[in-house]
Amino acid sequence: MERYKEIERTIVKTYRKDIWGRFVKAVEKYQLIENGDCIAVCVSGGKDSALLAKLMQLYQSYGGKKFEVRFISMDPGYSDENRRRLEENAQLLNIPLEIFSTDVFDAVEDTGTSPCFICARMRRGYLYRKAKAAGCNKIALGHHYDDVIETILMGMLYGAQIQTMLPKLISDNVEDMELIRPMYLIREQDVLAWTHYNELHFLQCACAATKNNDNRSFTTKRAEIKQLIASLKKDNPLVESNIFGSVENVNLRKILGYQKDGEKRTFLDDYRK
Repeated sequence: MERYKEIERTIVKTYRKDIWGRFVKAVEKYQLIENGDCIAVCVSGGKDSALLAKLMQLYQSYGGKKFEVRFISMDPGYSDENRRRLEENAQLLNIPLEIFSTDVFDAVEDTGTSPCFICARMRRGYLYRKAKAAGCNKIALGHHYDDVIETILMGMLYGAQIQTMLPKLISDNVEDMELIRPMYLIREQDVLAWTHYNELHFLQCACAATKNNDNRSFTTKRAEIKQLIASLKKDNPLVESNIFGSVENVNLRKILGYQKDGEKRTFLDDYRK
């Protein structure tokens, strides 16, 4: 059996419950993929997007929906070693990857603001335009369950807001384009387990800008949140599911205010009703 087929088999057999089952559940629960879709799957070179690419290939074969997939990867200025690792992994996993180059890393190094924020915005813009040019109506990213709950806490503790990554989102800037997150219910620990089981080696953060001491504060916030959640979990094993559930069970009559369609409202607006 070819290597990539062995790896595919571990997704639907060894990790059928924790990876494949949760992927299918998210796709169906949030109605992420429809017949006739053309989806750009964004592959960064990391473990999450690589797994997403394989899941999309498998779902295209066995999911019962008729849709097209384009696998695209933006090289933001990788070193020769990292670019080679990206290409070799795509070949190993049998992912027909189209790679296009940009100067995002150079632009990020020259900015005085958060490099991670600027990099994410620039990456997203390039990927949306590439997907649009390829005739796609959706773009798929590899964010998982842990990304979701970490984002909830980061928004509260550092952004003074309650919001989260949605499983799908219509683009405000690119016409007829929708972002989807098919790995929404998959745990990071299971992605890591799958990676180690198959002895796969993916890119970590390959950005030179975040290695500078001056930018250290921009790279530790999510790590701090991870540590906080791990600490809370020691006393409360349900803390992760409770964080996730908190944004599914919002009681508008019990919060001070909220925004909808650009309009800000407070509890006083409907207090006497």
